[in-house]
Amino acid sequence: MKLLSVIFVAAFAVSQVSAQTATTSLTADVVIKRIIAATGATPPDNTVDTIKAGDPNTVVTGIVTTFLDTYQVLEQAVADGKNLIVTHEPTFYNHPDDMSVLGNDPVQAQKLAYIKEHHLVVWRFHDTWHLRKPDGILEGVIDEFGWRPYQSSADPHLFTLPPTTVSQLAATLRSKAGSRLIRVVGDPNMSVTHIGLLPGASGLQKQVKMLERDDVQVLVAGEASEWETVEYVRDAARQGRQKALILLGHEVSEEAGMSYCAQWLKGVLPGIPVEFVKAGEPFWAPR
Repeated sequence: MKLLSVIFVAAFAVSQVSAQTATTSLTADVVIKRIIAATGATPPDNTVDTIKAGDPNTVVTGIVTTFLDTYQVLEQAVADGKNLIVTHEPTFYNHPDDMSVLGNDPVQAQKLAYIKEHHLVVWRFHDTWHLRKPDGILEGVIDEFGWRPYQSSADPHLFTLPPTTVSQLAATLRSKAGSRLIRVVGDPNMSVTHIGLLPGASGLQKQVKMLERDDVQVLVAGEASEWETVEYVRDAARQGRQKALILLGHEVSEEAGMSYCAQWLKGVLPGIPVEFVKAGEPFWAPR
């Protein structure tokens, strides 16, 4: 009986090691396919969710998730021994990561050279992460803000908060997101409860459509063209409409979604080290 127990324990240990070895010897291509499958979403035909640099047959030593793979993020991944970079936003400064846009640019060239030198694989996780139900970015942001109890059951982008003012709301969001600089349009003393949330750069039409709603007083967004939604809200406020706009910045408004992504991936890919590396807010305010 004792011998059988020893044999069972030994066999179990071997199976665990084999399972872990099988998981940690996966190539980037296999890992990426598993991630996409786990979302339950289908990438669009023209998806930007592709490998931007690196060999898809590279064996993954670890995963870094980030809002954007800045040069500093890449350096941190190398220092931590992780070679698959899962980035939400572009590597080469334009939405499709078309390197011909900048041509023979020295900054772009050095970034690509660094990725190749350290055998990194950079994969963008944008379209499919948003198409996941619920939206992966939105999930992380809601948790960061602590807004889940106030979320509408009919529309995940709508929230009814305890009464506050535009100024107080902006200050609270700045603190929760750890932002150095956010921008606000509208009356700072306006009392509000009904909030719309559109992280990132959703564009004029989506932003204005949200603001047209009677049950949205403040739109909290990432960024907007200054001659578009910004001026729309300024005019709306001047007309006496109960409207305001809080722009957190694109990075600030979505980064929590990639922190959430790291936690989610640990369940999808057990045995592979996963960490979130913060890209960080690019702007700073002079004193």
